[in-house]
Amino acid sequence: MERVAASLREKIMPAQQAAQFIKSQMTLAVSGFTNVSYPKAVPTALVQSGHARDLTLIVGAAVGNEIDGALVRAGLLKRRYGHQSNPDLRNAINGGSVLFSDIHISELPMNMNQKTGPRIDVAIVECTAVTEDGLYFGASAGSADAAVRNADKVIVEVNETLPMGLVGMHDIFDVGLPPHAKIIPINKASDRIGTPYMPCSPEKIAAIVLTREQEPAQKFKAITPATRKIGENVVQFIQKEIAEGRLPKNPGPIQSGVGSVGNAVLASLASSGFRGLSMYTEVMQDAAFGLLETGVLDFVSTSSVALCEDSRKRFYDHIEDFRSRIVIRPNEVSNHPEVIRRLGVIALNTPIEVDLYGNVNSTHIMGTKMMNGLGGSGDFARSGRISIFATESLAKNGLISCIVPIVSHVDQPEHDVAVVVTEQGIADLRWKAPRERAELLIENCAHPDYRPMLRNYYECACKNAAGKHTPHDLAKALSWHQRFLDTGTMKG
Repeated sequence: MERVAASLREKIMPAQQAAQFIKSQMTLAVSGFTNVSYPKAVPTALVQSGHARDLTLIVGAAVGNEIDGALVRAGLLKRRYGHQSNPDLRNAINGGSVLFSDIHISELPMNMNQKTGPRIDVAIVECTAVTEDGLYFGASAGSADAAVRNADKVIVEVNETLPMGLVGMHDIFDVGLPPHAKIIPINKASDRIGTPYMPCSPEKIAAIVLTREQEPAQKFKAITPATRKIGENVVQFIQKEIAEGRLPKNPGPIQSGVGSVGNAVLASLASSGFRGLSMYTEVMQDAAFGLLETGVLDFVSTSSVALCEDSRKRFYDHIEDFRSRIVIRPNEVSNHPEVIRRLGVIALNTPIEVDLYGNVNSTHIMGTKMMNGLGGSGDFARSGRISIFATESLAKNGLISCIVPIVSHVDQPEHDVAVVVTEQGIADLRWKAPRERAELLIENCAHPDYRPMLRNYYECACKNAAGKHTPHDLAKALSWHQRFLDTGTMKG
């Protein structure tokens, strides 16, 4: 297969020329998911020219500095939709200069297809190849299919550094619109139900830009004694569930959120004795790739292959060995509640903080400052077979407790949180009343430095609260967060 079909070569042009299709106040939708396979040349040309301002940007999940950072620093970005991780963009959001709307990853493409948001003027997508049939994406799918489907014009960046072995790894399936949305016929992680390309008429393609820019490799913090213990505790919990007959010997597919804790938890599976597991997730990280190499994992269904430099090189160098063991799906399928519930996915995600009753804050620091966004944690937490939230018990070298009287922002309510795991232990919250949850979280998950404070708060709340079902001392519930803001520590 040629990178660009002969009939489309007349559309090839420099990035600077392609960028001229973008005008001020337009809405752009770009490919990319967790800084993988996002366009680089056209956004860079757009920033260099500075001719288009007040832009709205829709992204499946975080993209690289060439977009999220550069557009902000150039003062071109007005509004951003979808998970983000760039520090400059985060500062702009929290400073009020960029408006940000956080959306469940599964719902972003659905809302694009239902046209509930702004009209998409231009989609910019990075691809491995483009033919008359459509677009062959790179190492991620994200919401690029919805972007292409709903945009007035499409600009394609064909990245010649991407291995042609990526062609055929995608499974693009159009769910359709309610009330006639299609059943998604996935009964195991390895099922393929769609096409390896995103259909796109040649008439819709405004420009094709040839590039050779490779995104930076992923970086993960080294596994620490605390994160290793968290991973061991998660494995212990799963093994106990199997031993007691609540999970089969080969449990359902695993999902893991992005980040160092999730990576450490997956790494613990390497010495767990498990073999032949599968993943149904939104991101395949380093540890998951290692498990695929060693046979702990047989198959991975994902929306993005996000690897560090060494792992990415092994993946690309031996891509033919992985083509039958990895499928890359768009978010509307990778995160769809229907499939997550049917497969019985075991969901592993990382919170910022958890309160005494099991409510989870995944997005806001001290209640007001956006971190990255919700991502897909809500999709998997609510629909998964078991929803596990794993975190260290302390943050900022012990100045912050991750188990608090009440969360400063709620992303996942107590109803969607089954198990909480820290390096201290495991709190199985299933079938527990709120006060039982509080006692488990204090004794099993909180750090010893904060347990006396939590016990004191809880005892006072039980004594003074008007309602005893979920007792809170409302005057003191957020005092820990206020103390940190005032003094730099939650410790009293």
